[in-house]
Amino acid sequence: MKIKNLLVLPALVATLFFSSCEQKEETAVAKNEVSEMTLAQIAQLGFSKNNVQKVDGGYLVEGDILLTDKDLNENTMVQALRVGESEQYRTTNLVTVGSTTRTIYVAVSTSLPSTYVAAVDEAVRRYNAENLRLRFQRVSSGYNILFTAAPAGSTYLASAGFPSGGNPYNRVQVNSSYLGSNPGTNYLATILAHELGHCIGFRHTDYMDRSYSCGGGYTNEGASTVGAIHIPGTPTTADPNSWMLACIGSGVNRYFNSNDRTALNYLY
Repeated sequence: MKIKNLLVLPALVATLFFSSCEQKEETAVAKNEVSEMTLAQIAQLGFSKNNVQKVDGGYLVEGDILLTDKDLNENTMVQALRVGESEQYRTTNLVTVGSTTRTIYVAVSTSLPSTYVAAVDEAVRRYNAENLRLRFQRVSSGYNILFTAAPAGSTYLASAGFPSGGNPYNRVQVNSSYLGSNPGTNYLATILAHELGHCIGFRHTDYMDRSYSCGGGYTNEGASTVGAIHIPGTPTTADPNSWMLACIGSGVNRYFNSNDRTALNYLY
C-alpha cells in the first residue's frame, strides 16, 4: 500500500498501506525488532514477512493487517488453498450471520476529527447499498467496531484485523495525523471500507501479485497454506479496481466493482 496503496504513507508511493493499507509494506522498522521465531509464525500463516511492524496489540503485516499473539499461536487459519494469480480472497474466519441478517454496529472515537464521521457513514452506506445479510449501522455506544486514531508516529494509513469467534474484528485504527482533518469524504470512505473488509474476513485482492496495484516488481504476499481462500466467481486475472487492493493513489475514490459485489454476495 504505497502511494498506490490505500494504507501506507506516501513516502512510499501513495497506497492503501498508508491510506488504508497504503504504503504499509514500504515502511522500514528500525526499532522494536521482530524476532525470527515470530516472522516464522507469520510466514506459516501465509502472510508476508517483509516490513513486519511491532505495534500495540501485536504485529502489523502487509501494511494494514493486525495479527495478535493469539493469532500466531492458533492453527484455525491454516488450511490448504487454491492459489491463483489475482483473485478475491477471504480468510477461514468469517462473521456469523445466521438465517436472516446481522447488524454490525460501528462507532467513531472522539480521538478522530469530527469530519471523519461523514466518511464512516459513506462506508456504511456503500455496504448497505449491496443489500447483504450483513448490515452496518453507526452508533454512539454499544459498538462492535470502533474507528479510532492510530498511535502517534504510525507509518500506516489505517489498520484492522480479521474476525474471531464469528464476530468482526473490533477496531480500525486510522492515521489522522497524516490524513489530516479533511482528507475528502470519498477518499477516506474508500480507505475505511477497505479496513471494514478486513474486519469481516477479506484479504487483499492482489494477494498473489501486488505489482499491478502497488507498482514495482512481482510480490506474493504469502504461502499457499493459510487463510487466503479463493472466492468462487471472482476473476483469475488482475482486477485493478477492487476495493480490497493493497494500494491506492492518494485521493482516489474506489467503489465496489462487479467482482467485489460477487465476492460480497457469495460470503454475505
